[in-house]
Amino acid sequence: MAGEVSTVLGKSITVRGEIVGSEDLVIDGKVEGSIKLTESRLTIGPNAEIFADLHVHDAILLGRCEGNVIASGRVELRKGASLTGNLTVARLSVEDTAYLKGNVLLSGTKEA
Repeated sequence: MAGEVSTVLGKSITVRGEIVGSEDLVIDGKVEGSIKLTESRLTIGPNAEIFADLHVHDAILLGRCEGNVIASGRVELRKGASLTGNLTVARLSVEDTAYLKGNVLLSGTKEA
């Protein structure tokens, strides 16, 4: 929706531990631990280095992520993104030059 603002963790921020929330989050820094945003979208920026398991509604990856991902909605691996880990997702989009290493389980959409 127009006017909605995401929480942003900039490229100089490092988080070690668990991130839990119910609003959209943009990370361009470093996270080690786990991220749980089951009702929200996570955007991993081009400078981000994520070493965490993700449990999200939607995810857009432009940077590097190592960890297992569970998404009830859509995951987009954009150009230059890197994901190493198992992926369980309803819908998946992978652009050219994106890297994915791990098992993928497509669970389908909720509406199906």
